[in-house]
Amino acid sequence: MKKIRKLYQWTTSLPIIAFILYFSGFLDNNVAFQVIAGLLLIACVMSAVHHSEIVAHRVGEPYGTIILAVSITIIEVAIIVSLMMTGGEKYASFARDTVYSAVMLLLNGIVGLSLFLGGRKFHTQTFSPHSVKIALVSLISIVAFTMIIPTFTKGEPGPYYTESQILFECFACIAIYAAFISAQTVRHREYFITVENENPEPKSHIISN
Repeated sequence: MKKIRKLYQWTTSLPIIAFILYFSGFLDNNVAFQVIAGLLLIACVMSAVHHSEIVAHRVGEPYGTIILAVSITIIEVAIIVSLMMTGGEKYASFARDTVYSAVMLLLNGIVGLSLFLGGRKFHTQTFSPHSVKIALVSLISIVAFTMIIPTFTKGEPGPYYTESQILFECFACIAIYAAFISAQTVRHREYFITVENENPEPKSHIISN
């Protein structure tokens, strides 16, 4: 209980300190406070993910995964938009590069690390191939629409969409993600739920002569 209380205090006190520091006015032309603010930003992100994980654990699958995905997406979009607003035209491609890096880290780094650590701890891991196929097809389709196809379009010079193409891309990505959410929560919900099989203890049989 003491560890839980310490963690609770850490995940609630640091965001409040970061909020006070942001509006204190000490960040202007002060490198020391800017470094502290950067560390507090990392702590605030970890705190938000921690609270989202608690809510997701209480809600259960498959809605818990959606809550975690939405919370992480909101955090990432907020950081990207804030950096693009402060950087100006130099950060015009920052969102695309950041999302590309996140996809690479997800597919290669996080999945690979999870497989490695899970194999070391549990030796044998089980997963639903149907849920993996649905998730990968949705992810690859959205990545292709947002990062690959603009390289081959000729409506605008460079890897850019026209306004009509951007509208089509937005509706296409929303439709793909809506289909994924529908499959995860309604149509193929059983693919995304982890079933823990508990092996019952073998019953002892009494052999009478």
